[in-house]
Amino acid sequence: MSSTREKLIELLASQANTFVSGQWLSNQLQLSRTAVWKQIKQLEADGYRFQAVPNKGYRLIETPKKVSENTLFWGLSTKWLGKVIDHYEEISSTQIIASQHAQSGGQEGLVVVAEKQTAGKGRLNRAWDSNHHNGVWLSFILRPNLIPSHAPQLTLLTATVLARTIEKLTGVKPSIKWPNDILLNDRKIAGILTEMQAEQDAIHHVIIGIGININHKESDFDASIMKRATSLALETDKQYDKRVFIQTLLELFEGQYEAFLSHGFTPVKASWESYAYRFCDVVHYKAGKERAKGKIIGIASDGALMIEDALGNTKHLHSAEIDWF
Repeated sequence: MSSTREKLIELLASQANTFVSGQWLSNQLQLSRTAVWKQIKQLEADGYRFQAVPNKGYRLIETPKKVSENTLFWGLSTKWLGKVIDHYEEISSTQIIASQHAQSGGQEGLVVVAEKQTAGKGRLNRAWDSNHHNGVWLSFILRPNLIPSHAPQLTLLTATVLARTIEKLTGVKPSIKWPNDILLNDRKIAGILTEMQAEQDAIHHVIIGIGININHKESDFDASIMKRATSLALETDKQYDKRVFIQTLLELFEGQYEAFLSHGFTPVKASWESYAYRFCDVVHYKAGKERAKGKIIGIASDGALMIEDALGNTKHLHSAEIDWF
């Protein structure tokens, strides 16, 4: 989005429900009134509706629900996250595009959003079904001052923020299934993919990818996952504004991420465990060639799942397949 469009959106949003004169906008933007009119027309093309009255100016009368760079920027209260948004109707994967931006110097907080993905990515190189417009598919760039071994903490932080976003907008408390799945009523509603480029002792960048099923109907899911997947709409019998969901997610993430950088992982750990799926249950797990069972007792500072066996010994699992009884 052009900086002029961003400034215009900021000015109009600050004067919501009141008339703003074309001359005042012209002075603020240092543009001709004709140029201001052209910018207004660009916003109207995105679905914004304005009342234009001679000698009064413009008044916003309708904000669109469609997702675009313009609509996401309108009303977004973050300081740095989402101040650059790259929006697509359809791409292969937001992770791929965000990674390309990061490798070419893209700033921290740059967000890539797609209405559809043709090759959505999940954990362990699994495919993520996101070739439809009813979900939110996005990735963003972080450049944290962390050692690489602490990068898994960012996945857990993101999971808590995603859970809080769902709870805030729906009133329903989801569960976090280690390490990166969000569940409602035992069915998967969202997932997180964290990818990192780092040297031995420093992170160059981290790409956080998020996929969440928002307004899906049962028929939107492939038969192979229909019984294991769900959406906000299916669980609450309501339709949701994807634009509002994305803005809320970004605003909550920015605050929690800054708190994490300032105060460390302990608050994140407590929040994650408060959302943990079937916390303290006994589970079967497979880690490499090891197959065993034990009780979930928490997460470690490096993001590992802590399992206690029958003898009281604690095992830290960094990568494992978990099965609940």
